[in-house]
Amino acid sequence: MIERAGGASNGEGAAECKEQTLVLGRAPWSSPFAGKGVKGASFPAWKGAEEQAPIKATCEGTLCKTGFPEDVYNAVISRGIHEGQPLLNVQFRSCERSRKVHFESSVPADFRVGKDGIVYAARNFQLSAEPVRFLLYAKDKETQEQWEAAVKLIPEPQNTEKEQKKMEDIVFPRQQNKHSGQLQRQKRDWVIPPINLPENSRGPFPQELVRIRSDRDKNLSLRYSVTGPGADQPPASIFIISPISGQLSVTKPLDREQIASFHLRAHAVDINGNQVENPIDIVVNVIDMNDNRPEFLHQVWNGTVPEGSKPGTYVMTVTAIDADDPNVLNGMLRYRILSQAPSTPSPNMFTINNETGDIITVAAGLDREKVQQYTLIIQATDMEGNPTYGLSNTATAVITVTDVNDNPPEFTAMIFYGEVPENRVDVTVANLTVTDKDQPHTPAWNAMYRMTSGDPSGRFAILTDPNSNDGLVTVVKPIDFETHKMFVLTVAAENQVPLAKGIQHPPQSTATVSISVIDVNESPYFVPDPKIERKEEGLPVGTILTTFTAQDPDRYMQQTAIRYSKLSDPANWLRIDPNTGQITTTGILDRESPHVKNNMYNATFLASDNGIPPMSGTGTLQIFLLDINDNAPRVDPQEAKTCETVQPNATNITAIDDDIDPNAGPFAFELPINPPSVRKNWTIIRISGDRAQLALRIKFLEAGIYDVPIIITDSGNPPKSSTSVLKVKVCQCDINGDCVDTDRIVGAGLGTGAIIAILLCIIILLILVLMFVVWMKRRDKERQAKQLLIDPEDDVRDNILKYDEEGGGEEDQDYDLSQLQQPDTIEPDAIKPVGIRRLDERPIHAEPQYPVRSAAPHPGDIGDFINEGLKAADNDPTAPPYDSLLVFDYEGSGSTAGSLSSLNSSSSGGEQDYDYLNDWGPRFKKLADMYGGGDD
Repeated sequence: MIERAGGASNGEGAAECKEQTLVLGRAPWSSPFAGKGVKGASFPAWKGAEEQAPIKATCEGTLCKTGFPEDVYNAVISRGIHEGQPLLNVQFRSCERSRKVHFESSVPADFRVGKDGIVYAARNFQLSAEPVRFLLYAKDKETQEQWEAAVKLIPEPQNTEKEQKKMEDIVFPRQQNKHSGQLQRQKRDWVIPPINLPENSRGPFPQELVRIRSDRDKNLSLRYSVTGPGADQPPASIFIISPISGQLSVTKPLDREQIASFHLRAHAVDINGNQVENPIDIVVNVIDMNDNRPEFLHQVWNGTVPEGSKPGTYVMTVTAIDADDPNVLNGMLRYRILSQAPSTPSPNMFTINNETGDIITVAAGLDREKVQQYTLIIQATDMEGNPTYGLSNTATAVITVTDVNDNPPEFTAMIFYGEVPENRVDVTVANLTVTDKDQPHTPAWNAMYRMTSGDPSGRFAILTDPNSNDGLVTVVKPIDFETHKMFVLTVAAENQVPLAKGIQHPPQSTATVSISVIDVNESPYFVPDPKIERKEEGLPVGTILTTFTAQDPDRYMQQTAIRYSKLSDPANWLRIDPNTGQITTTGILDRESPHVKNNMYNATFLASDNGIPPMSGTGTLQIFLLDINDNAPRVDPQEAKTCETVQPNATNITAIDDDIDPNAGPFAFELPINPPSVRKNWTIIRISGDRAQLALRIKFLEAGIYDVPIIITDSGNPPKSSTSVLKVKVCQCDINGDCVDTDRIVGAGLGTGAIIAILLCIIILLILVLMFVVWMKRRDKERQAKQLLIDPEDDVRDNILKYDEEGGGEEDQDYDLSQLQQPDTIEPDAIKPVGIRRLDERPIHAEPQYPVRSAAPHPGDIGDFINEGLKAADNDPTAPPYDSLLVFDYEGSGSTAGSLSSLNSSSSGGEQDYDYLNDWGPRFKKLADMYGGGDD
């Protein structure tokens, strides 16, 4: 460490000497194995400088000397030096002022000097017996003044074997025998102190640790060995022992982070392998060195803190780990904040707990609208945070300042203007813009609008645009220019959530909205709408019904008269005058028309003005039609049935009338005078106002269908009557009054259309039968006249020519059929020994039922016969498979011809003439060439 103080600028002048201590001595690192007899430590064993007392800067009166306290620095170091090894700590004294001094070495390739004055080895090298000398320079960066001092590094002397420290011995313990007075092995445990061995030792290897010895080695020749993990178990061969001397050594550097301790067991046996000592346990502890930097669990840590947080608010925790021993300084971490960006409003807005890593706020003034995010560089250092000896690592902490509602929405203007055409709805008439410094699209930024005055009838609504946060003033009810030409609204805006506590701003902002209504040409409207008129049906054509006129709501526009037209008239009964709106009839009004519903007839008319643009309106005229007696009653249903006898039932009929009361029922029922048979056979009795009962007057009436005329008269003034014909089916009935000969009655009562349909069906059926018969006849003729489909010239068979001869001579009819039969003289199959039967011979099984050909078959049946034989052969389980002989006309067993398979074309027929094959057609041409072609 370099301590500085103010003084004279030239280094020699007088200055007040302040209290300061300038120490020159050993570096703060010392061998952790000093006094333990262990060589090869990672750091130099300081000797000469170790005893050197601190140098006290003295003041002679008011004089103080600036520069190195010593002219020459001496240090005794080990001969083996590795790169980065600290060797010496020099100090610079400044009495006049704080100087910025830069240190340099005269041999920078071998030694370098840090900013704190510590001299390091710049490379690995081995010192010889001669001391190493070089110079150190201290140069003021501002005044360019320079001081120098000499350094002398003395190599550690090599001790002779006699001067070396005696190696520690571990002796197998013994105890006094109470009976014999001799020494014997103790049975209790012997606790051997553990051996402490530093990790990362640079050797030389093997490095001697202890010597295992037994007191029996004076009388016996013993052999020593060591077992356990690290010796003969994985990781093996780390520790070895000399079997003769018992010297225990380590063969390589150890790593505490991999194995913190080794548990070995030493053995002593004689030359025959007999155990002479009980094994002893040896524990080797690996001493931790600061060889691991702290490592953060994450390189980037993210945290949040609300804006406006008070000092002491917890933000987040960062954590680092160190692989070194956490119980020693090497693994004890300390945290600190190296930098903060940005540094506003204060460079120290946050602090960190140096032991736990908790980050908290230490200053007020967090404002998201000014700084949304802070980036901190966090450093973790072991050795309890010692900046000189500890190893460090850094990570980044990103702290996001979250938004709170500390800014209310503010209108961008005090007055907003808009306009809307009259009678328009769902249109936006004005956009209210606000500003809010809070984070967009959060409850602290989202604005809500409400009208405080100016719209008592609720014609307007204000919606919030979710993207722009603007207020959209919308018309929700039609506005009439003739009654309201302008609206002045007072609107307030506030956030979805209330303002944070302690905010001095008002919670809402207000503005005025001025909305002008634009006059437009409006549609005329009929008064009243709908208009109801009560009229009797049956009015003559040209009757004036009413005058249906419309009014124009535009009082401030100059327009001419309104013109009228017909828009809807389902029955085409009406006409409207285009100028006056007078409605007259063009047809007879009929209450019973299908266009009239519930006595009401609806017609729609159109009124149009000549404004810009022209507008039109509709009105509905409803005519309630009063009924008159213009429809006669009729019977329903028009068909009925009854029994042949008076008992057991009668037929009920109903009268219907399209008119309504009082022009409908009650009805009068009667039978006409002519023909007389009607009243003779039938009788009718009214049983209610619109129902009557028809029954037979005579005891028996033959079954059939009868037309019975019935006169029905309504109750109108004057009354109307009509004669309805009722078709009555008279039938035989059972005891329940149900017809039992309905089919006969229905047949007797078939109409002309039904009879024609039945006749057509019969004719079609006869035609189909005739066509089928003709088709069968043609099929038989085609069979009889069936010819071969191939050309006779190409037919491979003998062509049979028909010359219309009715019979042949005696020679033609004298056939020798014996050649087609199998004589009984042939040896039957049954006596053939097993094994000599040919595969294509017929097996001995039950005779299948093959079809028998008639003596004189019809030519048209030959094909059917062959097909039937083929089918029988396919279904015959005894028939040979594949290409074996199939018998179509079997006439018995045995044959003089034998089997065709016995023929041998190469041994028979050599002199036969095959030229006739040329006459058989092109299909035998190849065969004729092979057999009839001569010598070739």
